[in-house]
Amino acid sequence: MNASTQQGFPRFNAVILAGGRSSRLDGTPKALLQVSGRTLLGIALDAAAGASALAVAGPGNLAATLEHAGAGALLVREDPPFSGPAAAVAAAFTSLAQHDAGAGRATPDWTLVLACDMPFIAAAVDTLLAAAVASAAASGNGNGAGNAPESLLAVDETGRAQPLAALYRSAELGEAVSQSDRPGGLANLSMKRLLARVQWRDVLVPAHSTADVDTWEDARRWSVEAGRPAQT
Repeated sequence: MNASTQQGFPRFNAVILAGGRSSRLDGTPKALLQVSGRTLLGIALDAAAGASALAVAGPGNLAATLEHAGAGALLVREDPPFSGPAAAVAAAFTSLAQHDAGAGRATPDWTLVLACDMPFIAAAVDTLLAAAVASAAASGNGNGAGNAPESLLAVDETGRAQPLAALYRSAELGEAVSQSDRPGGLANLSMKRLLARVQWRDVLVPAHSTADVDTWEDARRWSVEAGRPAQT
């Protein structure tokens, strides 16, 4: 059981990105690649299992995988499709905000954002959630939100920050996705540009926990295989 399912951690919504072209994998969907019979999407869903609400940004053909996983996730798509991670984050975040409003509840203070191509991401999620608790304790606020404005970005053993393995302040992420002063909107906008006004701090996560699969060489390195019939 990962930390996100344990009591004492802050409430959060979760966004999982699963809709890229996978061009360096010959078009093989990353979400359906497998490790020991589990899809990478299933691994990400498990890592985010403690979320109050969860949205997956990806194509419609993932609906059966999500139903099989029993995750209760919303399936959304950026407009236009394949217009990049910033557009996908915005579509999923907006869908979750509407879902919360329709249910008559406030959006949680935190939003977890994960790419679906990280086989060992659960350890990073646990570390990010623990960092959120530590921040709240340091501020003397027991509700898991704390007073500090920073979002929390996973940083690997090489010092690389990963904006697609991060725990964002929902208010700041909401402001970022709703800004209307960008030429061309969110289509093909980089995550760096999306987060230009978001304050964050780095959180060192366990080695390899944010390792991603972009190529077949990466897949071999991390014992990731082309998908068989979906098991999550």
